[in-house]
Parts: sequence; C-alpha cells; structure tokens
Amino acid sequence: MKILFIISTSDGETIYNAMRLANVGVKKGDDVSVFMLGKGVLFEQSGTEQFNVMDQMTQFQGNFYV
Repeated sequence: MKILFIISTSDGETIYNAMRLANVGVKKGDDVSVFMLGKGVLFEQSGTEQFNVMDQMTQFQGNFYV
C-alpha cells in the first residue's frame, strides 16, 4: 500500500505520533512518504523529552521531503 503523510504543524506530540505511525507502515512493508509543509519544517525543534521527534525521524526508512 502507498501512504503519504503531510505534516503541517510544529506541535511535537502530533509530529511524534505521525512519525510513529509512518514507521509502523514501513515495518509492515508499505511504501510510506512523509512531506513536511509549513510549520512542519520546524520538526527538529519540536521534540520534547516525552515526545522524541528526532528519534522517530532517524528510524524512518521511507521517503522524506521537506
């Protein structure tokens, strides 16, 4: 299955959960792409200790566009 995530928020919890879901899709063999739009491009600054965005980003093996 082909899946596209469009993330347009800088909210760390939202980005974290979207990337968790994207990572599950990749692990299940889906063709997953993530596109960061608008405030989503600030993902590197959006994480917190509770919502480690960059950890999810480094695990992602799909297509990633900023």
